[in-house]
Amino acid sequence: MSNIYGEWLKAQREAAGLTQQELATAAVMTRSHIAHIEAGRRTPSKEDARRLDKALNTGDVLSSFLPDEDTAVAGYFEAALQLEQQATMIREFALSFIPGILQTERYARAVLSTSFPPVGEEECDRLVVTRLERAKILEDPVTPVVWALLDEAVLRRVVGGPEVMAEQLRRVVELVESGRVRVHVLPFGLGVHPLMQSMLTLLKFEDQPPVAYSEGIQVGKIHDSPAMVDRLEGTYDLALGDAMPLKESLALLRATAKDYEHRE
Repeated sequence: MSNIYGEWLKAQREAAGLTQQELATAAVMTRSHIAHIEAGRRTPSKEDARRLDKALNTGDVLSSFLPDEDTAVAGYFEAALQLEQQATMIREFALSFIPGILQTERYARAVLSTSFPPVGEEECDRLVVTRLERAKILEDPVTPVVWALLDEAVLRRVVGGPEVMAEQLRRVVELVESGRVRVHVLPFGLGVHPLMQSMLTLLKFEDQPPVAYSEGIQVGKIHDSPAMVDRLEGTYDLALGDAMPLKESLALLRATAKDYEHRE
């Protein structure tokens, strides 16, 4: 996103004599989200822009001149995408596929090409680009903290062929070895575990309560009830306690990638 929009927002905020937190309060947003918009790292939603215009008395300027972002995601994931970009900690559980922010281009393309109804090549390209853009949050060496809890099925189910799988697992190994991501595997030998019903993402923020996101076939849901989030966090922790330690999980990732390489 061009930073002209963010710089103009900052100038209007300062002209109004407001701190980021004061503007966030007036616009019913978070301070961190205001900071991201001003720095050019985020684009506000149409509703956010409307509230910013109202808080700053800028008519409809911020609403009318939103940067044009070519972001392609499933409708049910739009809210989760915004939250993912604001989070300071992301804990993923993956049941069938490598989590989106860890996916390589070829793996993402293989996953997205299986959608129904089928999408054309151009639309698939847009979806892949958006998924790779999401992964840019990992370019910051510290924030967000990312943990991935993977069912062993994620490693064993061949997506896109052995070459694509080897590349994808090597990518995860690199992220773990660099210390940027922490990965644990729930082995088949464990049997039934408490997260088998769907994928789950737990999100924590600098200045707002944590939320959770669960997803199934053609449906996704944001959970922001404190009681429900606490319950889902407890379920995640319970499963994590049964997972393989980091060192053993990394060894399994390496061995599985090597096995796929031998199948190429």
